[in-house]
Amino acid sequence: MRHRNAGFKLGRNTSHRRATLRNLVTSIVLMDRIETTVTKAKASKPLVERMITLGKRGDVHARRQAAAYLLTPESVDRLFAVVAPRYASRNGGYSRITRTGARKGDAAEMAFIELLGAEQELNEKAQKRAEVRAKKREELQKQLEEQNPPAGEDQQS
Repeated sequence: MRHRNAGFKLGRNTSHRRATLRNLVTSIVLMDRIETTVTKAKASKPLVERMITLGKRGDVHARRQAAAYLLTPESVDRLFAVVAPRYASRNGGYSRITRTGARKGDAAEMAFIELLGAEQELNEKAQKRAEVRAKKREELQKQLEEQNPPAGEDQQS
């Protein structure tokens, strides 16, 4: 029986579970959206919300508490400068879990966990990636044309 045993074990011992959740929370703060398993997303959601609440408090003690949990100084700076001000007028509910289906390798249920209100930043990132991909594709096409001239040109000369 699992009476009064709340929480997610994630198939790990305590230190591994803590490290995994710290990594997830740090990644969410830095990137606004990550894809992980549904269970890990559910386990990390309250921790992300707690970090954002610390960011909204904004005092030195809250910054030190966040720095003790998050893994990089960049994530602490981003939490207090970018992420927390986004939710100044909101009382909780800063993140969303969206299921994406089964993972191909082991059929684990996957999900995106994302911060609400970050859609504009995520769309800008996606557009930049698409532009870079298009530019690389054009360069590759030019290189292929230079290496292999069309067959009709060789016959005329």
